[in-house]
Amino acid sequence: MEPFFTQHHADPACHARTGCMILPHGPVATPVFMPVGTNGTVKALTREDLQEIGFELILSNTYHLYLRPGTEVIAAAGSLHSFMRWNGNILTDSGGYQVFSLAPFRKIRDEGVHFRSHIDGSVHLLSPEKVVAIQCILNSDIQMALDVCTPWQTPYKKAQADLRTTNLWLARAAQAWEAQVQTGYQGKLFSIVQGNFFKDLREQSAEAACAAGTPGIAIGGLSVGEPEPVFLEYLSYTASLLPLEKPRYVMGIGTPHYILAAIEQGIDLFDCILPTRSGRIGHVFTRQGPLALKKSTNRLDFTPIDEACGCKVCRTYSRAYLRHLFKTQEILCSMLASYHNLYFLHELVRDARRAIEEERFLSFKHAFLTRYYGDTQ
Repeated sequence: MEPFFTQHHADPACHARTGCMILPHGPVATPVFMPVGTNGTVKALTREDLQEIGFELILSNTYHLYLRPGTEVIAAAGSLHSFMRWNGNILTDSGGYQVFSLAPFRKIRDEGVHFRSHIDGSVHLLSPEKVVAIQCILNSDIQMALDVCTPWQTPYKKAQADLRTTNLWLARAAQAWEAQVQTGYQGKLFSIVQGNFFKDLREQSAEAACAAGTPGIAIGGLSVGEPEPVFLEYLSYTASLLPLEKPRYVMGIGTPHYILAAIEQGIDLFDCILPTRSGRIGHVFTRQGPLALKKSTNRLDFTPIDEACGCKVCRTYSRAYLRHLFKTQEILCSMLASYHNLYFLHELVRDARRAIEEERFLSFKHAFLTRYYGDTQ
């Protein structure tokens, strides 16, 4: 039987590596950036757009899909793939972060989390077993175990208590997932390392995540408000605790700087809403740094967003035209800017994979960030 994850090449100068995950809806080359399709759609893009760019894996959200349209609708459609007409792979997060950030009422208990819907106020219980079952109905190619995400500056005792809950839930989620696999479910379960910004708790969490025997492991609790030096320190420290034979996923990072930092530490997957959210407010990536389309300097600029970019937006439209769309609040601006931003990050990660294969990742990273940030980096 072909292994789920295979490492192809490691750069000898750092921890960066390339590999491949074999998933039910096709192979996925790593490292890989995943667009976020919270409600079963990546905002402002069609599935044809995603296929055209070349994405093999996208992310969707268990919490939102559970509340609306509901598992009954998706079960009747056959799967989330059928419902949204997406033939590629889908990773679904557990919904834990959304429960803790969106729900106006929540109580964490050993059995699960009780919460009140942010949509209509209805009361629900998500247990680790129920979250696994929901993601099996979605037919997720990768599903995440329910965890407790703690923000920056959480006190030690609170982080310790939340980690105990996360570890308890993980053991039950792994058991529920294994039972689903016995019935024919082919999706993979990822455990999540928490522990806030306490190294002993990170060690305990990594030990529990490894002991659970899940096919992959995510690093949670980063990019939650901490300063950049703290992010980089705990990214490196946590990654060092994880086994090389499993894919590693850092949740919620989408700036070029953080993506390249993660790749340097041997991270294989990452996702973020940033490229589409930025696109909707007229902010776009260029190789010379971020660009705000609304700036008056773009009014008579008939060059593309990025002259080195090969996306259809840059091949077709000028900065002046995109600024006009933004100023007149035309929906097309969100569509084109979001497309460009996702294309840009997809190409960045593709180029990073090539640099790793050629054993020049660190020089590639330095050159890219020097050009992107100028003298500020």
